[in-house]
Amino acid sequence: MSPKWRVRILIGLVVAVVAAAIYLPVLKKRVKRQAQVQQKSEEQARRELTQSLNANSNEPKVKAKLYWAADGDDSGLSSTTVELPLSNDPTLRAKQVLNTLLAGPVDSELKTLPSDAALLAFYILPDGTGVADFSEAMTTSIPSGIQSEQLAVDSIARTLSENVPQVKQLKILIHGQEVETLAGHLDLTGTFPVNANIPAKK
Repeated sequence: MSPKWRVRILIGLVVAVVAAAIYLPVLKKRVKRQAQVQQKSEEQARRELTQSLNANSNEPKVKAKLYWAADGDDSGLSSTTVELPLSNDPTLRAKQVLNTLLAGPVDSELKTLPSDAALLAFYILPDGTGVADFSEAMTTSIPSGIQSEQLAVDSIARTLSENVPQVKQLKILIHGQEVETLAGHLDLTGTFPVNANIPAKK
């Protein structure tokens, strides 16, 4: 290789290194800015949900206790108090708190239920069994694994326990049908106690 080509290659390498040094901080800023925008969007979504509930309800605001994943703990729940206009009717009240639970906290990493899942119906049987009918996303979008599946059910049960005392046990359906498991692990053929002492962090 001639000295001229060596010089050209060396210059090219220097230019590439300088360009990378200039572009890398710019890229980092863009990624950080995008993350901030996403976080603001999630927070705005939570606000819009609360505003929607306020606008569509004449019920007085009460402090509802919701259960999402505990920060830094893959297996625990943490309670969050949110002011919501909740109905005195237990069935409607259950729908309101579960829809808020589905909307999730501002920090999406603490969600216990899939973002695209929807509550299709909820009703309470005479024996106190609350039947929650979810869309198929509840089984297809949730991370497969006994821990994540149990956490999802526990967050539903604990939220109902705190806000709808008429519900004594929980039955989960998917599109109106009983399924064997949530996502391959947790058995859904039976019911879950709602008033169980599920560990949760304050």
